[in-house]
Order: sequence, then structure tokens, then C-alpha cells
Amino acid sequence: MIVEADGLCKTFRVADKAPGFAATVRHLVRRRTKDVHAVRDVSFALEAGEVVGFLGENGAGKTTTLKMLTGLVKPSAGRATVVGHTPFARRRDFLSAITLVMGNKQQLVWDLPAGDSFRIHAAVYRLDDRDVQRRVTELSEMLDITDKLTTPVRKLSLGERMKLELVASLLHQPKVLFLDEPTLGLDVNAQQTIRAFIRDYNAQHGATVLLTSHYMADITALTERVVVLHQGGLVYDGSLSSLVSSFVTTRQVVIKLRTPVDGADLAGLGAVDFHGPAELKLRVERDALQPTLAQILERLPVVDLTVTAPPVEDTIGHILKTGQSSKRVDA
Repeated sequence: MIVEADGLCKTFRVADKAPGFAATVRHLVRRRTKDVHAVRDVSFALEAGEVVGFLGENGAGKTTTLKMLTGLVKPSAGRATVVGHTPFARRRDFLSAITLVMGNKQQLVWDLPAGDSFRIHAAVYRLDDRDVQRRVTELSEMLDITDKLTTPVRKLSLGERMKLELVASLLHQPKVLFLDEPTLGLDVNAQQTIRAFIRDYNAQHGATVLLTSHYMADITALTERVVVLHQGGLVYDGSLSSLVSSFVTTRQVVIKLRTPVDGADLAGLGAVDFHGPAELKLRVERDALQPTLAQILERLPVVDLTVTAPPVEDTIGHILKTGQSSKRVDA
């Protein structure tokens, strides 16, 4: 395994102070603290070349876990191994084998062209000039960003900056990519470009990718396996398709009618949403699907009828909110 987390825990001690001036004065005299358990007993492993989605609501512990795996934060308990190294030791060989890209953080120098920042990164990693030029050319062409290398970073769009952040992060050809919200705030076209780049880079270089994102399109497009955290603990580690299929107990039925109908015609069909005078949508339990469809076809002037699983975003959103999956499935 190229990445292993074994019983990782992280507890932060933070100030415990009530609001207001009097409470602030009391806090100066007698400082009170409390423990916040950000990550609790999280264990999983990644094989070389895997692309794995890392899911959870805000505050679930995803970023803290990534920081422990990259050596920025020391675990309170448990251990981590990445490319054979203990991350918090921050050995040079370890740092040269990983990269961490955070969609809300910037590493490029704001007032300089990205090409100048690339030279700084090359010096930090002691890269050969010819290798750097070759990699910049390859990566910028993959991201269609070659014409922006000489433009000051402050004059670039958010999407252009994110593409160049990826170039900078991959100059040293890391074996493991930790990507924390790489498409955050980007428009649809920029998101699609980033997804395609991650997919192509993984295919060409065999890099291992651990990806966090609140855009389910990122997860469904790039990953087959997901690790889900809830309130600091691991609640699921397995295939995305198994998670969705095991949790979803309903089907979505969309009906287009020849003529509008009234409430009496819909009696007994359950909760129905109207999407126009002659278009209906309803959720039906899987076990009741066949008899419900028979009633619909018998009682309503149906022109078209489609049955699908509920959108994956709805299913995953419920799981992230409640921390409930019907079973824990190993891939």
C-alpha cells in the first residue's frame, strides 16, 4: 500500500470562552480550554495508482486527515505511512514524493508571472532546468494554459490560477496527489478541464490520488471508491456504486401526460410533485414500483414515463448529513 492510515486520531485543545467583555476579562485571569476531537480512529489504505474520493460534510475531519497524511499536523494517536515514510518526520524523500493542492490556498506569487514561481519551485526541489521546461510544457498543454505563463498571477481568472497551481504542484512528478477541493469556485468549463486533467495525469503517470470535493460531479467522474467521514469518524469505505445502491430504497418516476389531471386521479400514488400542468414526478419504494406503475398506466393519460434512481447528489448528501449508510462495504 502506498498510503496507510491506521487508527488516526487528532484532538485539538481550544479556548473555551463565553462571549462578552466580562467573560473576556475572566478568561484572562482563569483560562479555560476544551478538547475538540477532529478525527477519531480513522483507518484506510490506498494502492498505487488508485483515485479515491474522500467525502464528508464541512467539519467532518477531511482536511485534518489530509494534513496528517502530508505531515503538516501530528496525529494525537494512531499512525500513518505514505510512500514508506512517516509523514510528520518530513523527510526530503517523502516531501519529493507527494503534493497537496488546496482549492482555497495559493502558492503562486501574486505579482509575478507563474513561470517565475515555477523557477522557485524548481529550486526548492533541486530540479534540472531541462526537466522543468519539459514538464511545464507537458502540463500546461494538458491544461490548455500555455499562453498564460507570462501573465502576472493577479491578472488571471480563478480557473486559470487553479490550472497553474496544479502545474506548480506537479513539477516534481509526485507519486501521491492529495487534492483538497481543487475545483472550488470554478465555473463548469473549468471544472471539466480540471477533471479531465486529473484523469489523464493519473493514466499517464500512475499517480495515486486522494480527492476531496463538495461537487459530486468530481467524485462520480473520477472515482470508483469513496471513503466517507462523519463527525471525525469513518462510516464507509468501498465502491461508490455499492454505497448508492445499498442506501437507495426508492425510484424516481417522471410522467408526462396528454392532458392535465386533478387530485382525485392521483389518490393513492403518494406524494406527487407537479412540474407543469401535464408533468408529474414522484418517489416510489422499490418494492411497490411494479403495482404503482400499473396504477399509473391504468388511470392516467400517459404519454411518456421514465424510472430512474434518485440523483446521486441527493443520496450522498443525505449520507454526509446523517452519517448513515445501510452497510459498510469493502471495495
